[in-house]
Amino acid sequence: MTTDGRIVHVVLVDWRDGMPAAELERLHTQIGLFRAEIPGIAEVTVGPSVSPEGLEAGYGWGLVVAFVDAAARDVYLDHPVHAVAAEIIGAWSARLVVVDLAAR
Repeated sequence: MTTDGRIVHVVLVDWRDGMPAAELERLHTQIGLFRAEIPGIAEVTVGPSVSPEGLEAGYGWGLVVAFVDAAARDVYLDHPVHAVAAEIIGAWSARLVVVDLAAR
């Protein structure tokens, strides 16, 4: 899908049992580099769900990255800083959902 507008990248994770706190901290540190190292990122939000609704369906952690456009999202997908974060998520996720939204 291509779009000229803002793209919001949503990642929801159900962590495997036994994920070390040090790995989660390493992931958060890596995500903290996104805005400084990857061009075209407007905003990054990351952390555990704090919803009182209880509708997470096991996805207790999320990452939301807003990009200025689809081209910036595409740069992010191939960027080495993102690759490290994706590797950690891939290694420790039991289930994973990724959705990119064309923001309006």
